[in-house]
Amino acid sequence: MPIQIVFHTPEIPGNTGNAIRLAAVTGAHLHLVEPLGFDLSDAKLRRAGLDYHDLAHVTVHPTIEHLWEELGHKRVIAFTTHTTHTFDTVEYTSDDVLLFGKESTGLPAEVAEDPHVDLAVRIPMLEGRRSLNLANSASIATYEAWRQLGYPGGK
Repeated sequence: MPIQIVFHTPEIPGNTGNAIRLAAVTGAHLHLVEPLGFDLSDAKLRRAGLDYHDLAHVTVHPTIEHLWEELGHKRVIAFTTHTTHTFDTVEYTSDDVLLFGKESTGLPAEVAEDPHVDLAVRIPMLEGRRSLNLANSASIATYEAWRQLGYPGGK
């Protein structure tokens, strides 16, 4: 089972395009939870994803509840600035779900505190900085999980 990346209500097409490319090159499955802040045919999304759209596994979910139903009982790791646990202390498995919030506000409290979420972690950064770019955060997390798994399918 590939690593599952979830963008909850993403707003910027370029970030999602970059995540599509990330999914294509790592074998991850990208899940997008609506509402999206753009149309999937957006030129910026297509440009950021380059020619990787056909190589990536992407699923759009109308609600977070639909996502939970489809994923079943997998460990969900929420990425947020509102915790002291860091992402590098986790032992990742191939069934993990990496959950990220939207660019402007992150994960809403009701999603971060949902009973489906097993663990909240953060990516360290310098004091006084608000957040990392969404696509960069997903890349950092996905590559750490993929590294721990031995880069299955990679060369």
